[in-house]
Amino acid sequence: MNDEVLTIREVAELLKIGDKTAYTMAQAGELPGFKVRGQWRFRRSDIDAWIHEQLDTSANKGRSGANGQSGH
Repeated sequence: MNDEVLTIREVAELLKIGDKTAYTMAQAGELPGFKVRGQWRFRRSDIDAWIHEQLDTSANKGRSGANGQSGH
């Protein structure tokens, strides 16, 4: 298990999004993270799992959309 802890900037770079977007997502509970003295931190293993979850969700939405359209 990877116990590396990332900052908001590192997560933003990893996801190829802006720092403010990553911060907003963390505040909204969309990214798995925790605060240390008011600063967001993220376990790399949690972010990796979140990415895989997003990929699975996107793939399932794409399949259901295609299935729904093929019946018309």
